[in-house]
Amino acid sequence: MGSGIAAVTAAAGCQVLMLDMTIEAAEAGAERVDDAHRQNVSVGTFDDHMDALADYDWIVEAIVEDLQTKRQLFDEVEAARADGSIVTSNTSGIPLRDIAEGMGERFEADLAITHFFNPVQVMKLFELVPGTHTDSEVIDALARFASERIGKGVVYAKDTPNFIGNRIGCYFLLSGLHKAKPYLADGMTQETVDAVLSHPVGLPPTGLYGLIDLIGLDVMDLVGKNLAANLAEGDPGLACAAFPEVEQRMLERGQLGRKSGGGFGRVTKLDDGTRKTETFDLTTEQWRPAVEPDLEGVPGDLGEVLFTDTQQGRLAWDVFGGGLRYAADLVPEISDDIVNIDRAMRWGFNWAQGPFELLDTIGPARVIDKIRAEGSALPIMLQVLADAEVDGFYRNDGSEFLGVDGQWYPVPPAGA
Repeated sequence: MGSGIAAVTAAAGCQVLMLDMTIEAAEAGAERVDDAHRQNVSVGTFDDHMDALADYDWIVEAIVEDLQTKRQLFDEVEAARADGSIVTSNTSGIPLRDIAEGMGERFEADLAITHFFNPVQVMKLFELVPGTHTDSEVIDALARFASERIGKGVVYAKDTPNFIGNRIGCYFLLSGLHKAKPYLADGMTQETVDAVLSHPVGLPPTGLYGLIDLIGLDVMDLVGKNLAANLAEGDPGLACAAFPEVEQRMLERGQLGRKSGGGFGRVTKLDDGTRKTETFDLTTEQWRPAVEPDLEGVPGDLGEVLFTDTQQGRLAWDVFGGGLRYAADLVPEISDDIVNIDRAMRWGFNWAQGPFELLDTIGPARVIDKIRAEGSALPIMLQVLADAEVDGFYRNDGSEFLGVDGQWYPVPPAGA
């Protein structure tokens, strides 16, 4: 991650100093910067070159996700940096308030979270999280630099567990592992699960299991533990923060995903040059040949599967529909408005539409009716929409959005 951040800032013409535990590690990171911009990158070590930070305007921490290790590093950064420099953490979930606690007024005024998504050179999302005492000029400067110099899409998040993208996206993934179990037990294949939870609902073709294979079970385990430690009592994410038993056994034996040669799926190159694609069957815990998904009866229109009375439709409603309901209940907790949530999911998880944009596409009134028919309470933003007696969350060709107060507001430009 650190080398990716260095690469995009060096490509923007900035002079970059990469520090690591050893000079060899720093040089290896610098090698990932493309040849055209490598002259903009210098390297050093934490032990020998920390004083050089005084010459830099923006100091980005992208080390291991451990609070005490980060705080120890920031103690050294604070002693070395110049007045007016900005300090940010690339943490994906550690609360900023925990990082900043007891660090002093100067540090807190210049501190924020700048969460890039991996791979940095490809993913557009840039989550910007201020602390309680962060100077507004710091946030403005970071937003301008991210949007104008390195071409990122800025999303304003709050200092809540896993911010916006990972809060919603990882809820979908972790809850999906649990909610798919009865469908697998009833004969649905994992290939069908992935196929239903992809293009039919506006998600990438990796679906559920394929995306976790890409991320890694080890990373998802860390995300789940962070959620378990930080989510408020009663949050639906607590019920799915820990893996089901089979996935836990996969984690323990190192069956993590693509990085380990296989997770839920694997591809093996044969002697004749062909490739064998296999699926780790979660019901038998054995590898088997991959099969074609069963999408018979799944509508082609975006999101229509959520209202289809089939096994695939019920899966889509339980898993992806549950993610939509979860997102609709997180305003204003994780963001002050729906625009930042929609942008985070499009830019960070490659959703075709953000949750509120998709609700407008499929018709929020249909979702409200379905939730009420189940006897469930409406999530916050769906209740706001129902009380406002309007047809959707956006109007005037998407130039205005519905606020949590039931009033309409102009959609800010991307990056503004």
